[in-house]
Amino acid sequence: MRRILKNYKFTILLLGSIVLGAVVGILGGSKTAVLKPFGDLFLNLMFMIIIPLVFFSVTSAIANMKGMKRLGSIMAGTFLVFIFTALVASIIGFIGALAVNPAEGIDYSTLKKIVADGNGAAQQVKQGGILEQLVNTVTVSDFSSLLSKSNMLQLIVFSVLFGISTALLGEKAEPVAKFLAAASEVTMKMVNIVMYYAPIGLGCYFAAVVGSLGSQILQGYLRVFILYIIIALVYYFGVFTLYAFLSGGKRAIGVFWKNAMMPTITALATCSSAATIPVNLKFTKKMGVPEDVAETVIPMGANIHKDGSVIGGVMKITFLFGLFGKNMTSPSSILSIIFVAFLVGAVMAAIPSGGMIGEMLILSIYNFPPELLPIIAVISVIIDAPATVLNSTGNTVSSMMISRLVEGKQWLLSTVKVQDNPGSHK
Repeated sequence: MRRILKNYKFTILLLGSIVLGAVVGILGGSKTAVLKPFGDLFLNLMFMIIIPLVFFSVTSAIANMKGMKRLGSIMAGTFLVFIFTALVASIIGFIGALAVNPAEGIDYSTLKKIVADGNGAAQQVKQGGILEQLVNTVTVSDFSSLLSKSNMLQLIVFSVLFGISTALLGEKAEPVAKFLAAASEVTMKMVNIVMYYAPIGLGCYFAAVVGSLGSQILQGYLRVFILYIIIALVYYFGVFTLYAFLSGGKRAIGVFWKNAMMPTITALATCSSAATIPVNLKFTKKMGVPEDVAETVIPMGANIHKDGSVIGGVMKITFLFGLFGKNMTSPSSILSIIFVAFLVGAVMAAIPSGGMIGEMLILSIYNFPPELLPIIAVISVIIDAPATVLNSTGNTVSSMMISRLVEGKQWLLSTVKVQDNPGSHK
């Protein structure tokens, strides 16, 4: 129990500050606006760090990839499965959000009083043709434009290209790869330092929000939490079972559920995808996944494969759409929500609460005011535990499907034979 409380200490502290902020907001009403500068201080600190954080974390992860046996087929299977499962998660999350609009009944007009540019949130990111919007969404015309938090997706594209180029050069670029790894650690440490102030900053900002909107927004958060729990249960028991079946039939279902409990419990106890890697590796191998597949998929999945975060991304986007009365049912809106939620799952860092990178990406792509960051950051906090379970345990069943692609239909039978006769392991 003491260990669990230690792992959840920061989450509990954040929740406590948010609850306290809500109480202060309800009691103080519009007077709580005086607390907003303390929240703005936290936002500005995060905004100062976000550009180097995204660049160094993405480039470092790609530039420092190491070669492994059968790397080509394993990587191809990994990305195919990761993309497939993330799309499934985003579609299921979107269906749930359509059925229960979390922001229904909230008067968003008063929200404009506490944001810098409320009108901009109700507008499309850019006008023009589809191809022009696509070009403007993934690229910029000047390098200096990459240094703006308004161009997060473009920065990610640049970072991926930089990381791939570094990795392809091998030994020639080894000093660059080492620098990127060290810089990534430094920027992450900066985030950790700033996050010490997060309970105060988020608490003060949330007090100002509740003071302006009243208890309406609290009801919205409650709907988000209940909806997420329902979707998480369906995804965990239903979709994971389907994935196990796709990997190896009825036999694979039994193998998966026989070994899934410990990774699940560890995810709940640590609330961190990164912390579950050792346990996931151990039990994934018990599921019959080949060693080289497991040791590639599990660490990579902890960083870029997060089905729970994808569903959470859908909740955040649709919550903002509901707040500002934006249409969620047009074909372009549906596709954009699914795509952006997929990106959110890919860029979330493998640390508790995600480092707020995903939230900033949402605000940047949809041109929402940056002052809305705390409003959707609260969603990350309240869904953290179930999201971590889906993120972490999802990597184990994904490794089974990847084994099916790499080894063929009989992968489970062949690995069971190897386990029964260790001396025959190649």
